[in-house]
Amino acid sequence: MDEIIKQSKLFENDHVKKWKSQGGRVLGYICVATPTEIIEAAGILPYRVRALGSSQTEIADAHLSRFNCSFCRSCLQLGLEGKFDFLDGMIETNGCDHLRGMIENWHYAKKFDFLHYLRVPHVNDKNSMAFFEEELGLFKKAIEDRFGSAIKDEAIWDQIKKQESIRARLRTIYEIRERKEPGFTGADALSILLIASAVPSDALDAMLSRAIEERKDKKLTGYRARLLLAGSVTDELDFVKEIESMGGLVVTDALCYGSRAFWTQSAEKDGDPVKFLARMYLEKLMCPRMFDDFPARRDFVLSAVERAKVDGVVLVHNKFCDVHGVDNVQLRLALEKKGVLVLQLEKEYGAKADMGRLKTRVQAFLERIGGR
Repeated sequence: MDEIIKQSKLFENDHVKKWKSQGGRVLGYICVATPTEIIEAAGILPYRVRALGSSQTEIADAHLSRFNCSFCRSCLQLGLEGKFDFLDGMIETNGCDHLRGMIENWHYAKKFDFLHYLRVPHVNDKNSMAFFEEELGLFKKAIEDRFGSAIKDEAIWDQIKKQESIRARLRTIYEIRERKEPGFTGADALSILLIASAVPSDALDAMLSRAIEERKDKKLTGYRARLLLAGSVTDELDFVKEIESMGGLVVTDALCYGSRAFWTQSAEKDGDPVKFLARMYLEKLMCPRMFDDFPARRDFVLSAVERAKVDGVVLVHNKFCDVHGVDNVQLRLALEKKGVLVLQLEKEYGAKADMGRLKTRVQAFLERIGGR
């Protein structure tokens, strides 16, 4: 875990450096709707862009209005500063307008060697599925054409099996995290999810196995309350550490950089791996960008509340994040209807000046839980 924590704080971690030094290529992506299996089947390392709590946006603000999500502006800032110059291209998705604006302004100001726009439907029905299958076919072809290697079905199935193994280990980590005496903190789990989206799958599989072996018998005690953290993009290790420093142990989550990235998958397989991936990603996409799927997101959170025996839920969204801002209101009402205590927070991404206000509200929430 010490090595995972160390590497998760780096933009270009040691695994990426080794990959690049051996002539390997790296493709950036930003949204969990991106089927990384196709990228790895081409022999390319998929790397999920992150900001790691960086709040500087001076350069980015010249390209992307301050009325946009500060996470997106922070990523843009880092890109324009050269932190992601090791990327050999970028996969754009329509996760939200802010993400699209970030990637397109990044490309305008500092051209990517390769940019592909993967269009993801906002609803899950027969026509949308057919459209997404076609989009994944175009995605696959674009990678083949740019990097000069055919992506065989067998290679995609091989990556699907590897990712199934990785997802199983991540669920095991969450089982250890959610038990009565947890073996992982919320910050530990976030570090694992950050490194999981930035290293080759073979290295990750072994890394997760060692983390499970190391922490399977560990027992964390002395915390004041068991919390679930849910909401918009949260890759801020310091934010989670601040919550836990006050005694609120984050024992599970429903985050984009968390359980929503790996929890559910399709069990039905057929002869076409691209069709399988289309079903797996579109049918199970636990994101408020999916217009008709709020009941599934609500049930996902309620299931985690029950499974992890949480004392309260913290719903967080970055300022100007419209999709999560609206979704969190609905989630709060649904949770409170079930008798679950909820704290709803709006914050600026990575802003140290905002932390005092957030800590005051979290402290009051913990006292409310304790007095229940």
